[in-house]
Amino acid sequence: MRIDSHQHFWQPARGDYDWMPMDNAILARPYVLSDLALHLEACGIGATVLVQAAATVCETEYMLGIADATPSVAGVVGWVDFENPSDLETLKRLSKHPKFKGVRPMIQDIPDVDWMHREDVQWGFRALCDFDLTFDALGFPRHLDNFLKLLKRYPDMRAVVDHCMKPQIRSHGEQSFRVWADGMARIADQTRACCKLSGLVTEAAPEWTEADLAPYASHVISAFGAERVMWGSDWPVCRLASDYETWFATAEGFAAGLSAADQGEIFGGTAKRFYRLEV
Repeated sequence: MRIDSHQHFWQPARGDYDWMPMDNAILARPYVLSDLALHLEACGIGATVLVQAAATVCETEYMLGIADATPSVAGVVGWVDFENPSDLETLKRLSKHPKFKGVRPMIQDIPDVDWMHREDVQWGFRALCDFDLTFDALGFPRHLDNFLKLLKRYPDMRAVVDHCMKPQIRSHGEQSFRVWADGMARIADQTRACCKLSGLVTEAAPEWTEADLAPYASHVISAFGAERVMWGSDWPVCRLASDYETWFATAEGFAAGLSAADQGEIFGGTAKRFYRLEV
């Protein structure tokens, strides 16, 4: 089964999508299953992982409600407040939901690049290990060293790097590529983390081409191996730079030279295994 390991639904009227520019016609509108269904059908996607886009527990409850009513949503990656130790009980409660798979602190939006190493938030990472939940690592290349340190501190934590750690493709400087590539290779070599082949189109220039993205996709697949790479649409954010079908076809092109088994891993097997999806 083909699986989209990273998509969103949201309702901006709830008022907790702090990152979202409310004057952006593409982003600042509700997105629900009926908006996505035709894209899933066109690409032969049988299941998805629904990922948080607001830093509230309300967002997590909202997504779990959607998952309860939507067979194609096989898993939910939510949010709890790592700065509030009482949310340990919230995480424990959420962990009992069969479609709740883990959490994603919105680290890319936190000004303190060292936030993940603050002692007062370590309970959260320990709890993910204790409850055997997943951690989606959302950040930028400036976070690479800190994520490596974090993942080595918690070697039993099931972690996945979101959006290839958002390389700055639009600048495409050799130095920035090398810093990113080296940091990703260290995470691949020194940890068990997986990586989502997602988010590249929105980090590229508006008139991106397949050739612009290819070095980044190739490096991720080579460094992590197909068994640790999972494709994700990042829909509807991807609509800022691409439609769903175009990004899916582009990613298929990056994997075209791989074996059928490896392609199966990238477009379904890795996500199913990592998130322990019942599909």
